[in-house]
Formats: sequence, structure tokens, C-alpha cells
Amino acid sequence: MTELVIALDLAAAGAATELVRRLQPVGALLKVGYEGLYGYPAEIRAALREAGARIFVDAKLCDIPRTVEAAVRALVEPGVEIVNVHAFGGTAMMRAAVDAAARRARELGMPAPPKIFAVTLLTSLAGEDLAELGLGGDAATNVVRLAALAHRAGCAGVVCSALEVPRIKAVCGAAFETLCPGIRPAGSARDDQKRVVTPRAAAALGADYIVVGRPVVQAPDPVAAARAILEELQPVTEPG
Repeated sequence: MTELVIALDLAAAGAATELVRRLQPVGALLKVGYEGLYGYPAEIRAALREAGARIFVDAKLCDIPRTVEAAVRALVEPGVEIVNVHAFGGTAMMRAAVDAAARRARELGMPAPPKIFAVTLLTSLAGEDLAELGLGGDAATNVVRLAALAHRAGCAGVVCSALEVPRIKAVCGAAFETLCPGIRPAGSARDDQKRVVTPRAAAALGADYIVVGRPVVQAPDPVAAARAILEELQPVTEPG
């Protein structure tokens, strides 16, 4: 069953913490990105703890292994289920993140460590962007190569476009998870995403998690919008 992640990508602390409170009954994972991590870290962490939220820390860490290890230790706490790093940081850095998450979770008595996911290519990048960065091949080829690297490093999965999920699963195995941004319900604006699919299509492609931000957080009723997506993710039963 594909899980929903809601991106709390809001500039104001008050709006973000109120949204945490409102979305608590939905049960989806809540993604904390740069706005929260750098703009109002104390407020968002307190709100998430109070709500007992399931948390994805969208830190996109990329540095030398020792620095990433220290950052992961600082981010791991009860409720945090996923932390991500950049696959471009290399094997040693990704392994340091995985090991740090496991050690810190044991120290805190958590039942399981957060999963470490590796970002492959941002879903805002298209073919012309890859050429500008000096990367040969198309997006899917680069994503699968980076996913295989993350798999060997011990990551639980990768952040990728849903369009690339089947190839990643074929190379890394069905248990290797995929977390997919760039998800837009039918009729929603694409905004700055270039490789996008609908929630139902992402689930059909085998995505383990989908990330939805603006179509939920900017909706007149965010809870109703989130529940509509969850309904769309339910398996379709054939009439019998």
C-alpha cells in the first residue's frame, strides 16, 4: 500500500504548526523541509512531538561522512521515520548516515531506526538540466545508477520520480523502497515540477511513498484534500 507524505513547505511557523494540528487525524507522514529546519526548527519540532506525528526530515544532507553522521544524530528522535541524504555524497557518506541513524535510535530506545533514503535526481530536473550538469544519459539512467549505489550503501530506498520506480525495483529488488515527489492530483498545477504523475498512477507504478505539498497545504480544506488522495491510493477492486 502506497503511503502519503504531506510536505509542510510553509514559510511561517504559525501556519505550519497549525497545519500539523489539523492534519494529525489523517495519519500521513509529515515532511519537514528547509523552511522548517532553518526558519523555525524549535516550533515545528515541538508541534510535531505534541501531535505524535510521523515525520520525514527532508534534510537532503550532502557533506563529508563525519559531518553527515553528526547531522543525522541531531535529527533522529522518536517519531522520525525517514531522513534523506544526497546520493551524490557517495557510498561512505550514505553508510555513515545509515550507521548513525541506527546507533542514535538504539541510544534513545526507539523500536526501529529511521530509514535513510538517498535523493537521486531532483524532480525539477529534466534532460537539458542534466546536460548542463555534465551528466551523460537520460534522467532514468542516472537515477537507476544512483539508486544501485544507495542500495549497496545500505539505504532503505531512494527519492525519485514515480516514472523511474519500475526500473529501480527491477535492479535493486522489490523491498528497496521508493519515495516519490512530483505528485500532482489530476487537474493540479505542475508548478516547478517537470517529471510528475498522479497519486493513482504513482501507486500503480509501485511507489512506496508519495509526497504531495501544495495541492494539500494550499487547499481550502487541507484535511479533505489529503483524504481525497488517500482514497485515490486505495487498491481498485474488480467487480465480482
